[in-house]
Amino acid sequence: MGLAVAQLGPVHLSDSRQAVVQRLLEMMREAKGRGAELVVFPELALTTFFPRYWMDEQEAQQKFFETAMPNPAVQPLFDEARKLEIGFYLGYAELTKAGKPFNTAILVDRGANIVGKYRKIHLPGHSDHKPQAPFQHLEKKFFNVGDRGFGVWDTMGARIGMCICNDRRWAETYRTMALQGAELVVLGYNTPSQNIHWNEPVHLRTTTHLLALQGNAYMNGVWVAAAAKCGSEDGFHMIGSSAIVAPTGEIVARTLGEEDEVIAVQADLRLGELFRQNVFNFAKHRRPEHYGLITGRVGAGEPLPQPPLED
Repeated sequence: MGLAVAQLGPVHLSDSRQAVVQRLLEMMREAKGRGAELVVFPELALTTFFPRYWMDEQEAQQKFFETAMPNPAVQPLFDEARKLEIGFYLGYAELTKAGKPFNTAILVDRGANIVGKYRKIHLPGHSDHKPQAPFQHLEKKFFNVGDRGFGVWDTMGARIGMCICNDRRWAETYRTMALQGAELVVLGYNTPSQNIHWNEPVHLRTTTHLLALQGNAYMNGVWVAAAAKCGSEDGFHMIGSSAIVAPTGEIVARTLGEEDEVIAVQADLRLGELFRQNVFNFAKHRRPEHYGLITGRVGAGEPLPQPPLED
């Protein structure tokens, strides 16, 4: 599969959706010109990362959420995808017809049909106002926890799973999709370079980001394609390092800067099968009878009782 990641540089409060879509269109065309059949755009790609600002939920929904997809502002992206015959992943803030807010991503095929939808499950941050913090991280205030699970879709000649941002740091995300036969996991992210909860060195934000992509690609025999929205949005910085990772755990493409940038590879989906049939052959080697604690507990607790040593 011709696979591309379209990293998006800063989107400021003053930037219109139409202006952002024009940037996405330019990168979509570049991706197609470099042989891509699927291009991955970032999380919340149409607006600035608004959870950094304190406001009430109604104001956020009026300014930053989409009530339909596609809509007039985004329709040109669908039209161009149909013309170029290229699929895409796109993250945005969704307000459902029932008024429920989600951090959402869609998977669109080469005929510009929405074939998959995912709503972010691992919401980071907080819901209360932290006036002492340099900025807020209010995903728990503005979004509901995703209600669609970790889906996998047979489309565009591949079995594709989706997740969003913080999901990429949780092992359960990838394993759940790998157990559905996923060959490729696509995701977008917006990751502040400063951690407001503790004094984490800036370089670790990128180190752990790449570690999560590489380790989980390897342990599940999947390709992973991750697209950042990054750089300094109205003075608030987010990391870049968008990447495509092979099932070997190797980074095969990575962005160099923090502006709009396309990376692309020819991803041999058969590579993952080597791992799925050998070292990570789930049917042969998994022992779910010993993993019940993973779903039985949310937080850490006491050690489990152990059999007598003489048994």
